[in-house]
Amino acid sequence: MSEQLAGWKRTCMCGEIDLSYVGQNVTLMGWTQRRRDMGGLIFVDLRDRTGIVQIVFNENKNADFFKKAESLKNEYVLAIKGEVVRRSEETMNPKIPTGEIEIQANELKILSASATPPFAIEPGINVSESLRLKYRYLDLRRSDLQAKLIFRHNLAKWVRSFLDKEGFLEIETPVLTKSTPEGARDYLVPSRVHPGKFYALPQSPQLFKQLLMLSGYDKYFQIVKCFRDEDLRADRQPEFTQIDIEMSFVEEEDVFAINERMLAFVFENTFGIPLKLPIERLTYKEAMERYGSDKPDVRFGLELKDVTDIVSDCEYKVFRESIAKGGKVRAMNAEGCGEKYARREIDALVDLAKTHRAKGLGWIVVDSEGVKSPISKFLTQDEISLIIARLNAKPGDLLLFVADIDSVALYALGQLRLEFAKRLELLHKGDFRFVWVTEFPLLEYDDDAKRYVAKHHPFTSPMDEDIDLLETDPSRVRAKAYDIILNGVEIGGGSIRIHNSRLQERMFKALGFTNEQAWERFGFLLEAFKYGAPPHGGIAYGFDRMAMLFTGSESIRDVIAFPKIQNASDPMVDAPSYVEEVQLKELKIEVTQKEIF
Repeated sequence: MSEQLAGWKRTCMCGEIDLSYVGQNVTLMGWTQRRRDMGGLIFVDLRDRTGIVQIVFNENKNADFFKKAESLKNEYVLAIKGEVVRRSEETMNPKIPTGEIEIQANELKILSASATPPFAIEPGINVSESLRLKYRYLDLRRSDLQAKLIFRHNLAKWVRSFLDKEGFLEIETPVLTKSTPEGARDYLVPSRVHPGKFYALPQSPQLFKQLLMLSGYDKYFQIVKCFRDEDLRADRQPEFTQIDIEMSFVEEEDVFAINERMLAFVFENTFGIPLKLPIERLTYKEAMERYGSDKPDVRFGLELKDVTDIVSDCEYKVFRESIAKGGKVRAMNAEGCGEKYARREIDALVDLAKTHRAKGLGWIVVDSEGVKSPISKFLTQDEISLIIARLNAKPGDLLLFVADIDSVALYALGQLRLEFAKRLELLHKGDFRFVWVTEFPLLEYDDDAKRYVAKHHPFTSPMDEDIDLLETDPSRVRAKAYDIILNGVEIGGGSIRIHNSRLQERMFKALGFTNEQAWERFGFLLEAFKYGAPPHGGIAYGFDRMAMLFTGSESIRDVIAFPKIQNASDPMVDAPSYVEEVQLKELKIEVTQKEIF
């Protein structure tokens, strides 16, 4: 049944045709979206990535190709020639851009037949994601997914355009590189010519972009594929794309300024509205204390408050003992929920808080006659009044309290804050709020490794005034690090880098490396620092996350052409898979255990 093109050339795309084409003969190619038989007329909706156009086959004009049109089914691939005509007023379709015209076909080629697809090729289908991803090539024909991938293309184009005008050079860095296990788990690639040795796929081009600054390139960028062998989430994939940026002779303010201009440029091209600059900034400490998160969603209030000083001497044992052990009592006002929530619903909130590591959840309902709460009898009237004033509470509000070590209290209330934002419908699509989070801790203690690890990565510069704390009190050292947050999602992060070998060696020592271990893993960088390294810094954006948020997608998988599923496999091509024994022998590798189902 399949025919050849035989010299036919497409003259335009389906979705491009409008009234200006009336009277012209066109050649179109695409997929059959739908066929409707109306006696001596057959109507076919022909689809390509630009849209749908109606084709009309008339039995009276050409019986031979009319009979061929009768055989058409959904997803057959067609080439047609015909004349563009204006539809009559009663047959116009205002729901599609081409609804004022149709094509009176006079020739037809069936380029390829199609089996019946396992699901309908149309937007918003209600079918399991596992089935869609198994037949991803069919899923990608849907107009809603095509629009997202086209948007992704445009997003990359806008970023490249802006950075090019700002004097940045796009330079590629290696994909096969050295494993430097300080961070997420590497994907390893065995070397055939160096038996027993392995390359690693890059988690980021971090070290190479720093070396490019040492090489004098000043302004570098790359839209680059990176790899991390870690568990997947809705906004995470084992292979992902970064917008990677690095600059020489800069401080934090320079990085903020150019990135804000880039985001404004992208935002203008995406939504046609200006982005308010400068972008709000919060220190890490302020973000945690106000929102219970280092990636705060600032589209709504419900901010956390510290009431430790008010209740430090109260009669409530849970508060008093937690404070005595160095903990804090943090609180949040769930505005209006006191009059909406029955006791059983409040008890359910207590259980929810426990899933977020809290030992419990105290609560007070404020009403016109005072307060209702199982803990109010342990508080004086003065203490209650001070709490109400600090939380700006009014009748009908529900006040929630967590007493614990501060990290737990903040995290638990931060998660409840997000839960209430959903319940109170405070999150609105199309509402975009950026915020910078700055002054992250340089290091954090890893209980499993029994040592400090880098909060971001080992090449981040400490703040100048904190350098002397590296050896004496590393937990207090702040970093010249910053994240850019959009609607509670980290879309990018970066820092000013260490640019001298002495400070870098001190950083490695704080991480528990011996001098020999530091030189074994990162000697090429330490050596390079001896030859004149400029101050430099940069940022990397999660390109997939940006595309996800800007298109209003629920999952990062919707903006990646061929994504992996939750267990990091690809059901379409069945990857990963076993390989031939001869391949393993070439690599001097023996498999000691295979997956058992």
